[in-house]
Amino acid sequence: MSSLSSSSSQFATSKSDIEKIGLRTSPSSLSSSTIQATIRTTIEYENNIVTWDGPNDPENPRNWRNSKRWVVTVVVSLFTFISPVASSMIAPSLPQVSRDLHIQPGTVLESMTLSIFVLAYALGPLIWGPLSELFGRLVVIQSSNLFFLVFNTACAFAATPAQMLAFRFLAGLGGAAPQSVGGGIVGDLWSPSERGIAMSVYSLAPLVGPSTGPLVGGWVAQKSRWQWVFWSLSIADGILQVAGFIFMRETYHPELLKRKARALRKVSGNDKLRSIHETGQRWTTVVTHGMVRPLKFLVVEPIVQVFAIYMALLYGILYLTMTTFVEVWTDQYGQKSGVAGIHYLAVALGSTVGGQVGARVLNTVYRKLKAKNGGIATPEMRLPLLMVTATTLPIGLLIFGWTSKRRDFWLLPDFGVFIFSIGIGGNWTCIQTYLVDNYALHAASAISGVSSFRALAGFGFPLFASDLYGKLGDGWGNTVLALLCLVIGCPAPFIFYRYGPALRARSKSTLVEQ
Repeated sequence: MSSLSSSSSQFATSKSDIEKIGLRTSPSSLSSSTIQATIRTTIEYENNIVTWDGPNDPENPRNWRNSKRWVVTVVVSLFTFISPVASSMIAPSLPQVSRDLHIQPGTVLESMTLSIFVLAYALGPLIWGPLSELFGRLVVIQSSNLFFLVFNTACAFAATPAQMLAFRFLAGLGGAAPQSVGGGIVGDLWSPSERGIAMSVYSLAPLVGPSTGPLVGGWVAQKSRWQWVFWSLSIADGILQVAGFIFMRETYHPELLKRKARALRKVSGNDKLRSIHETGQRWTTVVTHGMVRPLKFLVVEPIVQVFAIYMALLYGILYLTMTTFVEVWTDQYGQKSGVAGIHYLAVALGSTVGGQVGARVLNTVYRKLKAKNGGIATPEMRLPLLMVTATTLPIGLLIFGWTSKRRDFWLLPDFGVFIFSIGIGGNWTCIQTYLVDNYALHAASAISGVSSFRALAGFGFPLFASDLYGKLGDGWGNTVLALLCLVIGCPAPFIFYRYGPALRARSKSTLVEQ
């Protein structure tokens, strides 16, 4: 292979060489440099397997300029942000929607107007995740966002409860793609040692989004008609769609290598050239397997099972808070909806602190443990931070529940919400990064399985919110939720830190990166 690094003059461009590589294009129409490059390519890929041209291949997304990688990371994070905003922004306007669409206040149907958007998150990842592993990330995230844009706009024109539920569900289906594909894009762009900060930026979006929605929606409910909830979101999403067309690039390694192999086949005429990831299976088979894989992970992978349950609990509590938080301030503290919405800043700030500070701690701990282990990294090195942040959820829920029950000074319930939101942000970052490290190229499918399961909780928890707090009150209701977090969340990182390597050794799905 030493000849590959020599000058191009060492490659002849004689008729025999041209015939050897099987050029379909007339040699007279090709430049000498093109023919020489084709000969080099044919020699380099004489085993017919196309892969990256070494660890520094500029076509590999992980070798792109830092500025380019960060632009793509930020844009995909904004895609992931806009959908959760849409999921909860309608919450303060539910009374207006119920009045205009003749929905009985305080019923399950009214709650479903909000949460059915999240129910679509259970189905969406099973579709978008596999499609992204077949056709690439870019086309999936762009087309799904257009789907979301159309049906979110349609919600403003709904005239019946059935229309509103249908449009909300379809909008959620389109908005589900960034939730399942975005983590894979971050994994495509950043190596494990770099991934912590990038993942924290991405993970911040689905956490801050649900709390930002009611914060803005509260003022919309107070100052304008409920239709402007959807119109304003569509305007913002339209601007984001344009930014996506300008700045987003394909990042999925198998798709990029498939394109590279296709280009080489066209130039060289060697039909045997194949990407290292191409299997020759029909696309229908690939899609079917891809849709089944997230469900398979949920059935056979203990790592995915436990964290899917835990993430479902976090997501359920988050959306339970989204639907009941305004009532705490309007009913118990006598505040107007716009002012009550400001308290959602406690959720946003806590999630931001947990995600951003947590990411930096996560990277520091990861590097130290890797160095201590002789430069060999393992996914379990993401878990020590989770051992700490898992404890903040039950603590915060207890503070929030009992201080709001006693109607203590308003800052104390906010402080409780801030504490458990730190836990949500920190846990989210740790778990997503851990799953990406574990499942590498199949990270989108692993995260899709977790996203689908957690979405069921995001849909279901708000439906029993009235019964939970109506029968137990804020104090004991949040105590029950705190106990669930304590029992499920706190032991998990210790168990997987100890037994994770053995579980991965037995798994056929993990593809750990070093």
